[in-house]
Amino acid sequence: MSEPNDTNRPAVRYEIRDRVAYVTLDRPAVLNAINQEVRKSLIDSFSDASVNPDVWVVMITGTGDKAFCAGNDLKANNQDRQAGRRHTVPMTGPEKNVFETVLETYKPTIAVLNGLAYGGGLELALSCDIRIAADHARLCLPEAKRGMGANFGSVVLPRMIPRGVAMQMLYTAEPITAQEALHWGLVNKVVPLAELKDAAEKFARSLLKNAPLTLQRYKHMSIKGWELPVQTALRLDTGPNPYLSEDRAEGVRAFVEKREPRWKAQ
Repeated sequence: MSEPNDTNRPAVRYEIRDRVAYVTLDRPAVLNAINQEVRKSLIDSFSDASVNPDVWVVMITGTGDKAFCAGNDLKANNQDRQAGRRHTVPMTGPEKNVFETVLETYKPTIAVLNGLAYGGGLELALSCDIRIAADHARLCLPEAKRGMGANFGSVVLPRMIPRGVAMQMLYTAEPITAQEALHWGLVNKVVPLAELKDAAEKFARSLLKNAPLTLQRYKHMSIKGWELPVQTALRLDTGPNPYLSEDRAEGVRAFVEKREPRWKAQ
């Protein structure tokens, strides 16, 4: 999938408004497919969101109503091959893996699936903490029909849903509906497309009412302790320490005074 060059239109838009970082894949003519520019922009955007004190929550979506992301730009890949450029093998090369970058963004991350999420697009959604889908969305890892590997998806999908269901998705390369994904816990919520933006915004804003350091702590502990024995994970003590923070004192004070807390992420 390739599109005419538009030097005035970035492939990924990154905006911060009122503590929420909005990441938007903006290649609707090719179903928001991932090329090298998208990959680099996503790494830059999520790397900034992870450490930027003005960001407490991150949302990612795609432009249009057809696709969140169709996966890797296969026409661009084919052009690279014809030009003699070597295909990048996952987890190699000088750049950090884009899905790993999103996974290790230690703020709450929300994927807003405004349409199909295929291949690398589904892997991108899987690397987020929460997935909210439009009711017409379809989820698929079609790599078995393309001779590719779904490196990230093949590792995390069997850890997120029943192994048999995950292996069926991997082996058959057939899509599942948003409703099926909801049944298996692969998405958190399904809404009509017309309600998707408002539902995602409402959810993101609801998270801002909670202590940001606590949410960041949860993210660190859940990711870094994912496959550790319970006794080891309990002793990680990773991420910001909410117990000794000003926000903990504020949270207790707000409860006693029967008012909303005023968080400072300190």
